[in-house]
Amino acid sequence: MIAASSKMKVLAVDDNRTNLHILQVFLKKLGHEVILAENGAEAVRHFAAEHPDLILLDIMMPVMDGFEAARRIKAMSQERWTPVIFLSALNRDENLVEGLDAGADDYLTKPINFVVLEAKLRSMQRSLALQQASVDALDRIKAISDNVLDAIVTIDEHGTIISVNRASERIFGWLTGELIGQNVSMLMPEPQQSAHDSFLERYLSGNGGAIIGANREVVALHRSGQRFPATLGVTETTLDNQRTFIGVIRDISQQKAAEQKLRENARLLQTYYDQTQNEQQLAVRLMEKQLHRAGLNDPRLHYKVIPAESFSGDIVAAARSPSGRFYALLADATGHGLTAAISVLPVLALFYRMSKLDSLVGEIIDELNQQLKESMPVGRFVAATLLCLDETSRRGEIWVGGTPEALLFDRWGRLQRSFASTNLPLGILHSSEIDCRPAAVSWDPESQLVLCSDGLLEASSKDGQQFGIGGLTAAAANTSPAARFEQIEAALAQHLSGSIAADDISLMLIDCP
Repeated sequence: MIAASSKMKVLAVDDNRTNLHILQVFLKKLGHEVILAENGAEAVRHFAAEHPDLILLDIMMPVMDGFEAARRIKAMSQERWTPVIFLSALNRDENLVEGLDAGADDYLTKPINFVVLEAKLRSMQRSLALQQASVDALDRIKAISDNVLDAIVTIDEHGTIISVNRASERIFGWLTGELIGQNVSMLMPEPQQSAHDSFLERYLSGNGGAIIGANREVVALHRSGQRFPATLGVTETTLDNQRTFIGVIRDISQQKAAEQKLRENARLLQTYYDQTQNEQQLAVRLMEKQLHRAGLNDPRLHYKVIPAESFSGDIVAAARSPSGRFYALLADATGHGLTAAISVLPVLALFYRMSKLDSLVGEIIDELNQQLKESMPVGRFVAATLLCLDETSRRGEIWVGGTPEALLFDRWGRLQRSFASTNLPLGILHSSEIDCRPAAVSWDPESQLVLCSDGLLEASSKDGQQFGIGGLTAAAANTSPAARFEQIEAALAQHLSGSIAADDISLMLIDCP
Protein backbone atom coordinates (compact mmCIF):
# COMPACT_ATOMS: atom_id res chain seq x y z
CA MET A 1 0.00 0.00 0.00
CA ILE A 2 1.32 3.47 -0.97
CA ALA A 3 1.13 5.84 1.97
CA ALA A 4 0.98 9.56 1.35
CA SER A 5 4.52 9.91 2.76
CA SER A 6 6.05 6.88 0.96
CA LYS A 7 8.02 6.95 -2.27
CA MET A 8 6.81 5.95 -5.70
CA LYS A 9 8.15 4.18 -8.77
CA VAL A 10 7.99 6.84 -11.50
CA LEU A 11 8.31 6.25 -15.27
CA ALA A 12 9.77 9.38 -16.91
CA VAL A 13 9.41 9.55 -20.72
CA ASP A 14 11.09 12.22 -22.91
CA ASP A 15 13.04 12.11 -26.18
CA ASN A 16 15.39 14.81 -24.83
CA ARG A 17 18.07 13.16 -22.74
CA THR A 18 18.88 16.42 -20.95
CA ASN A 19 15.29 16.74 -19.81
CA LEU A 20 15.31 13.08 -18.72
CA HIS A 21 18.46 13.60 -16.72
CA ILE A 22 17.01 16.68 -14.98
CA LEU A 23 13.80 14.74 -14.15
CA GLN A 24 15.83 11.79 -12.85
CA VAL A 25 17.91 13.98 -10.52
CA PHE A 26 14.82 15.82 -9.27
CA LEU A 27 12.79 12.66 -8.64
CA LYS A 28 15.62 10.83 -6.91
CA LYS A 29 16.15 13.88 -4.70
CA LEU A 30 12.52 13.45 -3.60
CA GLY A 31 13.31 9.77 -2.85
CA HIS A 32 11.40 8.20 -5.74
CA GLU A 33 12.60 5.29 -7.89
CA VAL A 34 12.98 6.37 -11.52
CA ILE A 35 12.56 4.43 -14.78
CA LEU A 36 13.61 6.22 -18.00
CA ALA A 37 12.23 5.91 -21.54
CA GLU A 38 13.00 7.98 -24.68
CA ASN A 39 9.81 7.36 -26.72
CA GLY A 40 6.25 6.17 -26.39
CA ALA A 41 6.88 2.61 -27.56
CA GLU A 42 9.66 2.21 -25.01
CA ALA A 43 7.35 3.66 -22.34
CA VAL A 44 4.64 1.07 -23.11
CA ARG A 45 7.20 -1.75 -22.80
CA HIS A 46 8.54 -0.40 -19.48
CA PHE A 47 5.00 0.01 -18.16
CA ALA A 48 4.14 -3.64 -18.91
CA ALA A 49 7.38 -4.89 -17.32
CA GLU A 50 7.86 -2.55 -14.34
CA HIS A 51 4.30 -1.55 -13.31
CA PRO A 52 5.19 1.99 -12.22
CA ASP A 53 2.99 3.97 -9.82
CA LEU A 54 3.02 7.17 -11.89
CA ILE A 55 4.06 8.28 -15.43
CA LEU A 56 5.54 11.63 -16.51
CA LEU A 57 4.97 11.58 -20.25
CA ASP A 58 6.21 13.94 -22.98
CA ILE A 59 3.87 14.40 -25.96
CA MET A 60 6.03 15.08 -28.98
CA MET A 61 8.33 12.05 -29.40
CA PRO A 62 9.57 9.86 -32.25
CA VAL A 63 8.39 6.24 -32.89
CA MET A 64 5.21 6.77 -30.80
CA ASP A 65 3.95 10.07 -29.45
CA GLY A 66 2.64 10.61 -25.92
CA PHE A 67 -1.04 10.59 -26.92
CA GLU A 68 -0.85 7.07 -28.40
CA ALA A 69 1.36 5.82 -25.53
CA ALA A 70 -1.17 7.16 -22.98
CA ARG A 71 -4.05 5.44 -24.77
CA ARG A 72 -2.23 2.07 -24.81
CA ILE A 73 -1.12 2.36 -21.19
CA LYS A 74 -4.64 3.20 -20.03
CA ALA A 75 -5.96 0.21 -21.95
CA MET A 76 -3.44 -2.05 -20.18
CA SER A 77 -4.19 -0.79 -16.65
CA GLN A 78 -7.95 -1.32 -16.33
CA GLU A 79 -7.84 -2.95 -12.90
CA ARG A 80 -5.33 -0.50 -11.44
CA TRP A 81 -5.25 3.28 -11.78
CA THR A 82 -1.86 4.63 -12.87
CA PRO A 83 -1.82 8.44 -13.04
CA VAL A 84 -0.36 9.97 -16.25
CA ILE A 85 0.92 13.57 -16.21
CA PHE A 86 1.70 15.08 -19.59
CA LEU A 87 4.82 17.28 -19.79
CA SER A 88 4.78 19.34 -22.99
CA ALA A 89 5.67 22.66 -24.50
CA LEU A 90 2.31 22.53 -26.28
CA ASN A 91 0.05 24.72 -24.22
CA ARG A 92 -2.92 25.32 -26.47
CA ASP A 93 -6.34 24.31 -25.19
CA GLU A 94 -6.78 21.75 -27.94
CA ASN A 95 -3.54 20.06 -26.84
CA LEU A 96 -4.83 19.92 -23.25
CA VAL A 97 -8.17 18.49 -24.36
CA GLU A 98 -6.53 15.89 -26.59
CA GLY A 99 -4.23 14.85 -23.76
CA LEU A 100 -7.09 14.43 -21.32
CA ASP A 101 -9.06 12.48 -23.95
CA ALA A 102 -6.07 10.18 -24.41
CA GLY A 103 -6.25 9.29 -20.72
CA ALA A 104 -4.02 11.84 -19.02
CA ASP A 105 -4.83 12.71 -15.44
CA ASP A 106 -2.98 16.06 -15.38
CA TYR A 107 -1.05 18.41 -17.62
CA LEU A 108 2.11 20.44 -16.97
CA THR A 109 3.68 22.74 -19.55
CA LYS A 110 7.37 23.11 -20.25
CA PRO A 111 9.62 24.56 -19.06
CA ILE A 112 8.73 22.58 -15.95
CA ASN A 113 8.02 24.42 -12.74
CA PHE A 114 9.48 21.91 -10.30
CA VAL A 115 7.65 23.43 -7.33
CA VAL A 116 4.35 22.79 -9.11
CA LEU A 117 5.54 19.33 -10.21
CA GLU A 118 6.40 18.43 -6.65
CA ALA A 119 2.96 19.58 -5.50
CA LYS A 120 1.28 17.53 -8.23
CA LEU A 121 3.33 14.48 -7.25
CA ARG A 122 2.19 14.84 -3.63
CA SER A 123 -1.41 15.16 -4.78
CA MET A 124 -1.11 12.04 -6.92
CA GLN A 125 0.56 10.26 -4.03
CA ARG A 126 -2.42 10.94 -1.77
CA SER A 127 -4.81 9.73 -4.46
CA LEU A 128 -2.80 6.57 -4.97
CA ALA A 129 -2.77 5.96 -1.22
CA LEU A 130 -6.58 6.26 -1.11
CA GLN A 131 -6.86 3.96 -4.09
CA GLN A 132 -4.60 1.37 -2.48
CA ALA A 133 -6.58 1.55 0.76
CA SER A 134 -9.78 0.90 -1.19
CA VAL A 135 -8.15 -2.01 -3.05
CA ASP A 136 -6.87 -3.51 0.21
CA ALA A 137 -10.29 -3.19 1.84
CA LEU A 138 -11.94 -4.79 -1.19
CA ASP A 139 -9.38 -7.61 -1.14
CA ARG A 140 -10.07 -8.24 2.54
CA ILE A 141 -13.81 -8.34 1.97
CA LYS A 142 -13.36 -10.66 -1.02
CA ALA A 143 -11.04 -12.94 0.96
CA ILE A 144 -13.60 -13.16 3.76
CA SER A 145 -16.43 -13.73 1.29
CA ASP A 146 -14.50 -16.43 -0.58
CA ASN A 147 -13.83 -18.30 2.66
CA VAL A 148 -17.47 -18.39 3.72
CA LEU A 149 -18.93 -21.89 3.27
CA ASP A 150 -22.26 -20.56 2.00
CA ALA A 151 -22.82 -19.12 -1.46
CA ILE A 152 -23.13 -15.30 -1.54
CA VAL A 153 -24.83 -13.93 -4.67
CA THR A 154 -25.58 -10.24 -5.25
CA ILE A 155 -28.06 -9.08 -7.90
CA ASP A 156 -29.38 -5.75 -9.11
CA GLU A 157 -33.02 -4.73 -9.31
CA HIS A 158 -33.31 -6.46 -12.71
CA GLY A 159 -32.24 -9.83 -11.24
CA THR A 160 -28.83 -9.69 -12.93
CA ILE A 161 -25.97 -11.28 -11.00
CA ILE A 162 -23.39 -8.67 -10.00
CA SER A 163 -21.00 -10.79 -7.95
CA VAL A 164 -20.57 -14.24 -6.43
CA ASN A 165 -18.12 -15.74 -3.97
CA ARG A 166 -15.99 -18.84 -4.42
CA ALA A 167 -18.47 -21.10 -2.59
CA SER A 168 -21.06 -20.30 -5.28
CA GLU A 169 -18.92 -22.17 -7.83
CA ARG A 170 -18.75 -25.21 -5.56
CA ILE A 171 -22.44 -25.22 -4.65
CA PHE A 172 -23.94 -24.46 -8.09
CA GLY A 173 -21.20 -25.87 -10.38
CA TRP A 174 -20.89 -22.69 -12.48
CA LEU A 175 -17.68 -20.67 -12.82
CA THR A 176 -17.75 -17.06 -11.65
CA GLY A 177 -17.37 -15.73 -15.19
CA GLU A 178 -20.33 -17.84 -16.31
CA LEU A 179 -22.57 -16.36 -13.59
CA ILE A 180 -21.72 -12.64 -13.69
CA GLY A 181 -24.18 -10.77 -15.89
CA GLN A 182 -26.70 -13.63 -16.03
CA ASN A 183 -30.18 -13.64 -14.55
CA VAL A 184 -30.23 -15.19 -11.10
CA SER A 185 -33.19 -17.36 -12.11
CA MET A 186 -30.67 -19.72 -13.74
CA LEU A 187 -30.00 -21.01 -10.21
CA MET A 188 -33.65 -22.02 -9.70
CA PRO A 189 -35.70 -24.90 -11.07
CA GLU A 190 -39.08 -24.47 -12.69
CA PRO A 191 -41.62 -23.07 -11.96
CA GLN A 192 -39.65 -20.60 -9.80
CA GLN A 193 -37.28 -19.87 -12.68
CA SER A 194 -39.97 -18.50 -14.98
CA ALA A 195 -41.79 -16.65 -12.21
CA HIS A 196 -38.79 -14.94 -10.58
CA ASP A 197 -38.66 -11.78 -12.71
CA SER A 198 -42.35 -10.99 -12.19
CA PHE A 199 -41.97 -11.73 -8.49
CA LEU A 200 -39.05 -9.29 -8.29
CA GLU A 201 -41.08 -6.63 -10.14
CA ARG A 202 -43.96 -7.02 -7.70
CA TYR A 203 -41.57 -6.69 -4.77
CA LEU A 204 -39.97 -3.53 -6.18
CA SER A 205 -43.43 -2.04 -6.68
CA GLY A 206 -44.27 -2.74 -3.05
CA ASN A 207 -46.61 -5.70 -3.64
CA GLY A 208 -44.20 -8.54 -2.88
CA GLY A 209 -44.06 -10.76 0.18
CA ALA A 210 -41.89 -10.19 3.25
CA ILE A 211 -38.79 -12.08 2.10
CA ILE A 212 -36.10 -9.70 3.32
CA GLY A 213 -34.18 -10.58 6.48
CA ALA A 214 -35.57 -14.09 6.98
CA ASN A 215 -34.24 -17.55 6.13
CA ARG A 216 -36.48 -19.92 4.23
CA GLU A 217 -36.09 -23.32 2.64
CA VAL A 218 -36.00 -23.42 -1.15
CA VAL A 219 -35.07 -25.80 -3.95
CA ALA A 220 -31.95 -24.76 -5.89
CA LEU A 221 -30.63 -25.92 -9.27
CA HIS A 222 -27.11 -27.24 -9.95
CA ARG A 223 -25.44 -26.79 -13.33
CA SER A 224 -25.91 -30.52 -13.91
CA GLY A 225 -29.67 -30.09 -13.65
CA GLN A 226 -29.76 -31.76 -10.24
CA ARG A 227 -32.09 -30.11 -7.74
CA PHE A 228 -30.99 -29.79 -4.12
CA PRO A 229 -32.54 -28.39 -0.92
CA ALA A 230 -31.13 -25.11 0.36
CA THR A 231 -31.81 -22.28 2.77
CA LEU A 232 -31.98 -18.75 1.38
CA GLY A 233 -31.60 -15.50 3.28
CA VAL A 234 -32.00 -12.21 1.38
CA THR A 235 -31.03 -8.69 2.47
CA GLU A 236 -31.34 -5.42 0.57
CA THR A 237 -28.98 -2.46 0.38
CA THR A 238 -28.34 0.53 -1.89
CA LEU A 239 -25.05 0.75 -3.81
CA ASP A 240 -24.32 3.60 -6.23
CA ASN A 241 -27.94 4.76 -5.92
CA GLN A 242 -29.14 1.33 -7.06
CA ARG A 243 -31.10 -1.21 -5.04
CA THR A 244 -28.98 -4.31 -4.57
CA PHE A 245 -30.03 -7.68 -3.14
CA ILE A 246 -27.64 -10.02 -1.35
CA GLY A 247 -28.61 -13.68 -1.15
CA VAL A 248 -26.90 -16.20 1.15
CA ILE A 249 -27.54 -19.78 0.04
CA ARG A 250 -26.63 -22.85 2.06
CA ASP A 251 -26.75 -26.34 0.59
CA ILE A 252 -28.59 -28.48 3.16
CA SER A 253 -28.53 -31.74 1.19
CA GLN A 254 -26.45 -33.51 3.84
CA GLN A 255 -28.62 -32.10 6.63
CA LYS A 256 -31.78 -33.32 4.89
CA ALA A 257 -30.21 -36.72 4.26
CA ALA A 258 -29.25 -36.95 7.94
CA GLU A 259 -32.78 -35.96 8.98
CA GLN A 260 -34.24 -38.58 6.65
CA LYS A 261 -31.85 -41.17 8.09
CA LEU A 262 -32.87 -40.20 11.62
CA ARG A 263 -36.56 -40.53 10.70
CA GLU A 264 -35.90 -43.91 9.11
CA ASN A 265 -33.93 -45.05 12.16
CA ALA A 266 -36.69 -43.78 14.44
CA ARG A 267 -39.25 -45.73 12.40
CA LEU A 268 -37.14 -48.88 12.56
CA LEU A 269 -36.58 -48.42 16.29
CA GLN A 270 -40.30 -47.91 16.83
CA THR A 271 -41.04 -51.06 14.83
CA TYR A 272 -38.40 -52.97 16.79
CA TYR A 273 -39.78 -51.57 20.06
CA ASP A 274 -43.33 -52.56 19.14
CA GLN A 275 -42.19 -56.06 18.20
CA THR A 276 -40.19 -56.34 21.41
CA GLN A 277 -43.16 -55.14 23.45
CA ASN A 278 -45.41 -57.72 21.80
CA GLU A 279 -42.86 -60.44 22.41
CA GLN A 280 -42.41 -59.36 26.01
CA GLN A 281 -46.17 -59.32 26.59
CA LEU A 282 -46.38 -62.84 25.20
CA ALA A 283 -43.43 -63.87 27.37
CA VAL A 284 -45.10 -62.29 30.42
CA ARG A 285 -48.30 -64.25 29.81
CA LEU A 286 -46.36 -67.48 29.33
CA MET A 287 -44.22 -66.87 32.42
CA GLU A 288 -47.22 -65.98 34.54
CA LYS A 289 -48.95 -69.17 33.49
CA GLN A 290 -45.87 -71.19 34.46
CA LEU A 291 -45.11 -69.35 37.67
CA HIS A 292 -48.46 -68.77 39.31
CA ARG A 293 -49.58 -72.28 40.19
CA ALA A 294 -52.19 -73.21 42.78
CA GLY A 295 -49.56 -74.56 45.15
CA LEU A 296 -48.36 -70.99 45.88
CA ASN A 297 -51.70 -70.30 47.56
CA ASP A 298 -50.93 -72.80 50.33
CA PRO A 299 -51.74 -71.20 53.72
CA ARG A 300 -48.36 -72.36 55.12
CA LEU A 301 -46.46 -70.29 52.52
CA HIS A 302 -45.62 -66.56 52.47
CA TYR A 303 -43.43 -65.32 49.60
CA LYS A 304 -42.29 -62.27 47.68
CA VAL A 305 -40.33 -61.87 44.41
CA ILE A 306 -38.95 -58.45 43.37
CA PRO A 307 -37.45 -58.49 39.83
CA ALA A 308 -34.56 -56.18 38.97
CA GLU A 309 -35.97 -55.91 35.42
CA SER A 310 -39.24 -56.81 33.69
CA PHE A 311 -38.60 -60.49 34.32
CA SER A 312 -37.13 -62.22 37.33
CA GLY A 313 -34.45 -64.88 37.26
CA ASP A 314 -35.63 -65.88 40.75
CA ILE A 315 -38.62 -68.21 41.04
CA VAL A 316 -40.58 -69.68 43.92
CA ALA A 317 -42.74 -72.77 43.62
CA ALA A 318 -44.82 -74.88 46.03
CA ALA A 319 -46.95 -77.99 45.69
CA ARG A 320 -48.71 -80.71 47.70
CA SER A 321 -48.17 -84.34 46.83
CA PRO A 322 -51.06 -86.82 46.77
CA SER A 323 -49.96 -88.05 50.21
CA GLY A 324 -50.11 -84.49 51.61
CA ARG A 325 -46.40 -83.76 51.77
CA PHE A 326 -45.47 -80.08 51.22
CA TYR A 327 -42.79 -79.28 48.63
CA ALA A 328 -41.16 -75.86 48.18
CA LEU A 329 -38.51 -74.61 45.75
CA LEU A 330 -36.57 -71.34 45.58
CA ALA A 331 -34.33 -71.07 42.49
CA ASP A 332 -32.03 -68.31 41.26
CA ALA A 333 -30.76 -68.46 37.63
CA THR A 334 -27.58 -66.78 36.40
CA GLY A 335 -28.17 -63.06 35.74
CA HIS A 336 -31.60 -61.50 35.65
CA GLY A 337 -34.20 -60.45 33.10
CA LEU A 338 -35.85 -62.55 30.40
CA THR A 339 -32.87 -64.81 29.70
CA ALA A 340 -32.61 -65.74 33.36
CA ALA A 341 -36.37 -66.29 33.58
CA ILE A 342 -36.28 -68.64 30.59
CA SER A 343 -33.48 -70.62 32.24
CA VAL A 344 -35.67 -71.63 35.16
CA LEU A 345 -38.69 -72.83 33.14
CA PRO A 346 -37.37 -76.41 32.86
CA VAL A 347 -36.83 -76.41 36.63
CA LEU A 348 -40.48 -75.48 37.23
CA ALA A 349 -41.87 -78.15 34.93
CA LEU A 350 -39.79 -80.92 36.53
CA PHE A 351 -40.52 -79.72 40.07
CA TYR A 352 -44.29 -79.81 39.62
CA ARG A 353 -44.24 -83.14 37.75
CA MET A 354 -42.06 -84.95 40.30
CA SER A 355 -43.76 -83.50 43.40
CA LYS A 356 -47.02 -85.03 42.15
CA LEU A 357 -45.24 -88.40 42.18
CA ASP A 358 -44.19 -88.05 45.85
CA SER A 359 -40.56 -88.15 44.69
CA LEU A 360 -37.76 -87.86 47.20
CA VAL A 361 -35.79 -84.61 47.38
CA GLY A 362 -32.62 -86.36 46.16
CA GLU A 363 -34.44 -87.76 43.14
CA ILE A 364 -35.80 -84.35 42.17
CA ILE A 365 -32.36 -82.74 42.54
CA ASP A 366 -30.80 -85.43 40.32
CA GLU A 367 -33.40 -84.90 37.58
CA LEU A 368 -33.13 -81.10 37.77
CA ASN A 369 -29.35 -81.17 37.50
CA GLN A 370 -29.39 -83.60 34.58
CA GLN A 371 -31.96 -81.52 32.68
CA LEU A 372 -30.04 -78.26 33.19
CA LYS A 373 -26.68 -79.82 32.35
CA GLU A 374 -28.06 -81.07 29.03
CA SER A 375 -30.01 -77.95 28.05
CA MET A 376 -28.14 -74.95 29.47
CA PRO A 377 -25.17 -73.33 27.66
CA VAL A 378 -21.81 -73.16 29.40
CA GLY A 379 -21.76 -70.45 32.05
CA ARG A 380 -25.49 -70.71 32.77
CA PHE A 381 -26.64 -72.46 35.93
CA VAL A 382 -29.36 -72.34 38.58
CA ALA A 383 -28.82 -72.08 42.33
CA ALA A 384 -31.64 -73.74 44.28
CA THR A 385 -33.05 -74.64 47.68
CA LEU A 386 -35.50 -77.55 47.67
CA LEU A 387 -37.37 -78.88 50.71
CA CYS A 388 -40.09 -81.39 51.56
CA LEU A 389 -42.04 -81.35 54.85
CA ASP A 390 -44.15 -84.24 56.17
CA GLU A 391 -46.92 -83.02 58.50
CA THR A 392 -47.58 -86.48 59.87
CA SER A 393 -44.07 -87.28 61.07
CA ARG A 394 -43.06 -83.61 61.58
CA ARG A 395 -39.88 -84.40 59.71
CA GLY A 396 -38.50 -83.06 56.48
CA GLU A 397 -35.62 -82.89 54.02
CA ILE A 398 -33.78 -79.87 52.59
CA TRP A 399 -31.10 -79.51 49.90
CA VAL A 400 -29.19 -76.25 49.36
CA GLY A 401 -26.98 -75.64 46.30
CA GLY A 402 -25.58 -72.18 45.62
CA THR A 403 -28.30 -70.17 47.39
CA PRO A 404 -27.85 -68.51 50.81
CA GLU A 405 -28.30 -70.72 53.85
CA ALA A 406 -31.86 -71.62 54.86
CA LEU A 407 -32.84 -70.47 58.39
CA LEU A 408 -35.09 -72.18 60.95
CA PHE A 409 -36.67 -69.81 63.51
CA ASP A 410 -38.58 -70.83 66.63
CA ARG A 411 -41.90 -69.32 67.73
CA TRP A 412 -40.16 -66.29 69.33
CA GLY A 413 -38.07 -65.53 66.25
CA ARG A 414 -34.84 -66.98 67.59
CA LEU A 415 -32.56 -68.69 65.08
CA GLN A 416 -32.52 -72.40 65.90
CA ARG A 417 -30.60 -73.79 62.97
CA SER A 418 -29.20 -72.83 59.57
CA PHE A 419 -28.74 -75.07 56.52
CA ALA A 420 -25.72 -73.84 54.59
CA SER A 421 -25.08 -74.51 50.92
CA THR A 422 -22.80 -77.55 50.63
CA ASN A 423 -23.25 -78.00 46.89
CA LEU A 424 -22.63 -76.11 43.67
CA PRO A 425 -25.60 -74.71 41.73
CA LEU A 426 -27.43 -77.07 39.38
CA GLY A 427 -26.24 -77.44 35.80
CA ILE A 428 -22.50 -77.16 36.42
CA LEU A 429 -21.44 -80.74 37.19
CA HIS A 430 -22.77 -84.06 35.97
CA SER A 431 -25.22 -85.74 38.33
CA SER A 432 -22.60 -88.38 39.18
CA GLU A 433 -20.36 -85.62 40.53
CA ILE A 434 -22.79 -83.92 42.92
CA ASP A 435 -24.20 -85.02 46.27
CA CYS A 436 -27.96 -85.18 45.91
CA ARG A 437 -28.53 -86.29 49.52
CA PRO A 438 -30.61 -83.76 51.50
CA ALA A 439 -30.22 -82.71 55.10
CA ALA A 440 -32.84 -83.83 57.64
CA VAL A 441 -35.13 -81.21 59.18
CA SER A 442 -37.09 -81.39 62.43
CA TRP A 443 -38.82 -78.57 64.29
CA ASP A 444 -40.75 -77.46 67.34
CA PRO A 445 -44.35 -76.21 67.23
CA GLU A 446 -44.81 -72.81 65.51
CA SER A 447 -41.33 -72.85 63.96
CA GLN A 448 -40.75 -71.29 60.54
CA LEU A 449 -38.26 -71.87 57.70
CA VAL A 450 -36.95 -68.87 55.76
CA LEU A 451 -35.42 -69.24 52.27
CA CYS A 452 -34.04 -66.35 50.21
CA SER A 453 -31.88 -65.54 47.19
CA ASP A 454 -28.57 -63.71 47.36
CA GLY A 455 -30.34 -60.64 45.93
CA LEU A 456 -32.04 -60.11 49.30
CA LEU A 457 -28.85 -60.38 51.33
CA GLU A 458 -26.90 -58.16 48.87
CA ALA A 459 -29.58 -55.47 48.67
CA SER A 460 -27.70 -52.24 49.48
CA SER A 461 -28.89 -49.12 51.22
CA LYS A 462 -28.07 -45.65 49.90
CA ASP A 463 -24.88 -45.62 51.97
CA GLY A 464 -23.77 -48.97 50.50
CA GLN A 465 -24.63 -51.24 53.48
CA GLN A 466 -25.97 -54.70 52.55
CA PHE A 467 -29.07 -56.15 54.20
CA GLY A 468 -27.26 -59.43 54.95
CA ILE A 469 -28.09 -62.33 57.27
CA GLY A 470 -27.83 -59.87 60.15
CA GLY A 471 -30.64 -57.74 58.77
CA LEU A 472 -32.79 -60.83 58.20
CA THR A 473 -32.33 -62.31 61.66
CA ALA A 474 -32.78 -58.90 63.32
CA ALA A 475 -36.07 -58.39 61.48
CA ALA A 476 -37.31 -61.86 62.55
CA ALA A 477 -36.31 -61.51 66.21
CA ASN A 478 -38.96 -60.94 68.85
CA THR A 479 -41.87 -61.24 66.45
CA SER A 480 -44.84 -63.56 66.44
CA PRO A 481 -45.01 -66.17 63.67
CA ALA A 482 -48.07 -64.46 62.19
CA ALA A 483 -46.34 -61.07 61.87
CA ARG A 484 -42.84 -62.25 60.99
CA PHE A 485 -43.09 -62.12 57.17
CA GLU A 486 -44.52 -58.59 57.18
CA GLN A 487 -41.82 -57.52 59.63
CA ILE A 488 -39.07 -58.79 57.30
CA GLU A 489 -40.73 -57.05 54.34
CA ALA A 490 -40.89 -53.76 56.23
CA ALA A 491 -37.25 -54.02 57.34
CA LEU A 492 -36.13 -54.62 53.75
CA ALA A 493 -38.19 -51.66 52.45
CA GLN A 494 -36.74 -49.39 55.14
CA HIS A 495 -33.23 -50.57 54.29
CA LEU A 496 -33.65 -49.80 50.58
CA SER A 497 -35.40 -46.45 51.24
CA GLY A 498 -36.86 -46.35 47.74
CA SER A 499 -33.69 -47.35 45.87
CA ILE A 500 -33.74 -50.20 43.37
CA ALA A 501 -31.92 -53.42 44.19
CA ALA A 502 -29.20 -54.47 41.74
CA ASP A 503 -30.37 -58.09 41.58
CA ASP A 504 -33.62 -60.03 41.74
CA ILE A 505 -34.90 -60.54 45.29
CA SER A 506 -36.90 -63.57 46.43
CA LEU A 507 -38.05 -64.52 49.92
CA MET A 508 -40.04 -67.54 51.20
CA LEU A 509 -41.33 -68.07 54.75
CA ILE A 510 -42.88 -71.48 55.48
CA ASP A 511 -44.87 -72.35 58.58
CA CYS A 512 -43.68 -75.72 59.77
CA PRO A 513 -46.65 -78.13 60.43
